Amino acid sequence: MAVDMWRLADDLAAETADLRVLLAPLDEPGWRRATPAPGWTVLDQVTHLAHFDEATIRAATKPDAFRADLERAGTVDPDAIAASYRSRTGAEVLAWFDDTRARLIAVFGEVDPGLRLTWYGPAMSAASALTARIMETWAHGQDVADALDVQRIPTDRLRHVAHLGIAAQPYSFAVNGRSAPTTPVRVELTAPSGAVWTWGPDDAEDRVAGPAEDFCLVVTRRRHRDDTALQISGPVAQEWMTIAQAYAGPPGPGREPNRTR
Repeated sequence: MAVDMWRLADDLAAETADLRVLLAPLDEPGWRRATPAPGWTVLDQVTHLAHFDEATIRAATKPDAFRADLERAGTVDPDAIAASYRSRTGAEVLAWFDDTRARLIAVFGEVDPGLRLTWYGPAMSAASALTARIMETWAHGQDVADALDVQRIPTDRLRHVAHLGIAAQPYSFAVNGRSAPTTPVRVELTAPSGAVWTWGPDDAEDRVAGPAEDFCLVVTRRRHRDDTALQISGPVAQEWMTIAQAYAGPPGPGREPNRTR
């Protein structure tokens, strides 16, 4: 079935709007509030999104230039990128984020979903790149919500995050220096709407089951698996949920158990 890029773009716009509700009322001290990511403020979370929105646009519209930039830069240091924008005010960052996100949605709504894009991790399709922006917005939005002590209402847009988390299973093992397992894992998640989403063979012995939100929190490394209602059985599933990572880049430390904020 063909991927509808405008439907993906609409979901990204909705996720963006939810994050913007948290950001719009902030005064400057609010933008400088610490988030659970060590050393990162609310402002850093949003500049990260805007910076990589611009990178995603460049990867799609100027692929040769993006590839050359990537080769020159070598490894990417998210902390250094965050530090480079800290002289900006919250109002400036919000305006930048609004601009980059609007341009991203306009560009990717018209892109062939199968177009292959060079990226910081494995190359991916344009459809996966847009899905990754949904995942990143949700994940960094969780850091913002945690910083502001806000409980977000989950939506079925979490399916995008869950799908990426599952698709990235081989990458999660590789980035941790481990061989990807050949044993299948069955994943059964209960969506916020009450629907049940499934991946993997029904008869697999290794299994992960539980609320979709909890699974997404684990694969974006925003919660320790022990602080969720996930039911994990089998050695491969256990190992995966320890190192699962839905995003490109080096493995981060994740959250410590019993520390949700």
